[in-house]
Amino acid sequence: MDTTDDLRHQALPRMTPVRLTVPRRALDVVVSLALLALLSPLLLFLTVLVRTTSGGPAIFRQRRMGEGAREFTLYKFRTMRQDASGPGLTCSSDSRVTGTGWLLRRFGLDELPQLFNVLRGDMTLVGPRPEAADLAHRYPPQYHWVFRHRPGLTGPCQLRSRSDAVLLEGRPDPEEYYLEVMVPRRAAMDEELLAHLTPATVALFVARTPWYLLSAAWDGSGRSSGGVGGDTGRCTEGGRS
Repeated sequence: MDTTDDLRHQALPRMTPVRLTVPRRALDVVVSLALLALLSPLLLFLTVLVRTTSGGPAIFRQRRMGEGAREFTLYKFRTMRQDASGPGLTCSSDSRVTGTGWLLRRFGLDELPQLFNVLRGDMTLVGPRPEAADLAHRYPPQYHWVFRHRPGLTGPCQLRSRSDAVLLEGRPDPEEYYLEVMVPRRAAMDEELLAHLTPATVALFVARTPWYLLSAAWDGSGRSSGGVGGDTGRCTEGGRS
C-alpha cells in the first residue's frame, strides 16, 4: 500500500493556534526591527547581487504552513535558476542552485527576508521550521500538532541544517524518506523545544544562530543547502510553491 499517495491528498484539519505570549511577540518585533535596520545595507546589496548574477526577481515567495494550519507567504532571496524543476526537496548538492545561491544558502543569507515575516507575525524568532504547504499536507497525522504553533526563523531543527542535508543524497524518493524518517525526528525536537520555550530560550537560540552560520566558513561538508531555516526540507523554487 502506498501511504505516500494517501498523505499527498490528506487535508489538514482545522486547528486552534497556540498564540505567542505578549513578551515573546514584543521580543519578535524589537529584534526583527533592529536587525532589519542594522542589516539594511546588506539586504540591498544582496538584492542587487541576485538580480545581476542570475537575472529575474531577487525575492522568492512560497506558501508555507503557519500557525493554526493557516498558510502564509514566506520570503527569501532566490537561490535557484528561474527554470528550475525537479524534486520538491533539495539535497546537500543540487545543480539547480546558482553559484550566488550556493553562497547565500551556505551562510543562511537567503533567509534574511524572513525577518519581514517575523515582523508581520507570520513567523516568530524561535519555533518549528516553516514547512512548505504541499509537504505539510502529507505529514503523518500524529505530527499535525506541530502546525498549531507559529513557525520560527531559527530553532533546533534549523540549526541541524548542514548535518541533515546529506541524508537525502542518493535516496530514490527523497520526499518519502523525509516524511517517514526525518519528520518524526524533527517533531520530537520541536516538542522538546516548545515544552521549554521562554524569552530566555529565544535569546539563547538567537545568540547561537550567528555562530552556527559563521561556522560554515570552516566546516568540511562541501556544498550545503543549509541555512537558518533551510535544510533538507527546502522545496524547489521552480513551480512547487
